[in-house]
Amino acid sequence: MLHAMSRNTGKVGAAQAGLFADDYLEEPYWWSAAPLSAADGNTVPVSLDGKADVVIVGGGITGLVAALHLARSGCDVAVLDAQRIGEGAARRNAGFVGRTLKRSVEWLAERSGREHAMKVYRELDAALHGVQAFVERERIECHYQTCGRFIAANSKAHFRALIAELEQTRQAVGFDYSVVEKHDVHTEIASDCYHGGAVIPDLGSIHPGLYHAGLVRKALDAGVRLYPLTNVVGVDHGASGKTIRTSKGDIAALHVVVATNGYTSRNLKWLARRVIPFRGFVIATELLPPETIDKVIPRRRTYLDTRMNIDFIRPAPDSSRILFGGMTGTASSTATPLAGALRDRLVKILPDLKGVRLSRAWTGHCAGTFDFMPHIGTKDGVHFALGYNFAGIPLGTHFGEKIAARILQRGDTSSVFDVEKFPTAPFFNGSPWFVPLAMRYFDWHDDRIAKG
Repeated sequence: MLHAMSRNTGKVGAAQAGLFADDYLEEPYWWSAAPLSAADGNTVPVSLDGKADVVIVGGGITGLVAALHLARSGCDVAVLDAQRIGEGAARRNAGFVGRTLKRSVEWLAERSGREHAMKVYRELDAALHGVQAFVERERIECHYQTCGRFIAANSKAHFRALIAELEQTRQAVGFDYSVVEKHDVHTEIASDCYHGGAVIPDLGSIHPGLYHAGLVRKALDAGVRLYPLTNVVGVDHGASGKTIRTSKGDIAALHVVVATNGYTSRNLKWLARRVIPFRGFVIATELLPPETIDKVIPRRRTYLDTRMNIDFIRPAPDSSRILFGGMTGTASSTATPLAGALRDRLVKILPDLKGVRLSRAWTGHCAGTFDFMPHIGTKDGVHFALGYNFAGIPLGTHFGEKIAARILQRGDTSSVFDVEKFPTAPFFNGSPWFVPLAMRYFDWHDDRIAKG
């Protein structure tokens, strides 16, 4: 589990003096507006209350959305989290809101049939637009914007593949896009690194810290009990329900939900063998003149490239800064050692930012799966939603609503992501030792595509 980050207050060596701003901290940028506090339920209970109708393991987006719906329907809900509430990926991610998977419509159609592929992408679309509807309905102030996304092609071959995939998706499910030729890239991003790209106009962005903090407030108002710093050791099954064993004692429940994604404990062996945790890394620049941001990313969209191991860029929604992420899966437990390399990658893409200093750098756990697909379902009567593969905000919100509907036995409970097979690999026990090797393979594979 990822615990509290060190708060580096600018005490860096002379060699790094030009890298970090005076206010540099190794913690998520989002915590400035949404700090982890007692108001988020971060009090330390001596022990658990003895029972609940529903116990949810994981206090991120999925867990809190499910808890909110269940509590408003009259359920007694307890949410357990091994960290402080809000310390995980919910307040560490980049705040991209999209409907993109690593498996394309055509890839899915070839293996599972066109009808299945279309269902996958239609549900992704429902999840995308569901976030906006949920935020508006709950009146959560979190800078949700339909800003559009620019996908930048890393080579001519990547460009051809990108446009072919987007056109296949448009023909299958009607999602719109526009082509950006190489000579027009500067209308989207001030970079000479790319060979064209495409804009998907209806994708969005959000302030994930404020979104999650809003969910916490709504859940507390609905009567949800939050238990931070509570490790789940196991779940026992009995005739009258389940007993959840934790570091703070036992709690009985009729229903259990596991929504831990990249923070899934190996104590939950069956699930831990099916999600691949890996680290993502993000930096935030110092405050910049607004005209600098307008120059380098004039449309102020979200931006990513076409490689498997992507780089991504976005403007901060509440200050004049740029956020950049990359080097995913690198074997480092902290972000500061990678901050210089991340800045170098950012400046290579956006040369106008040469010399920019950093105000934040952080890391957190994401989770992939062996089939590159998210999964929702039940195992031995325990509900789960895991393996978001970079789609955590829309699918986390969507799956939270689905799980609540299933427990309440009302509304639309179906999901194309609820399949019988949730694959694992022989001898995998939840330790992602192979992730750096996999990332090197993806880099090699992308280089091959670029030369094609």
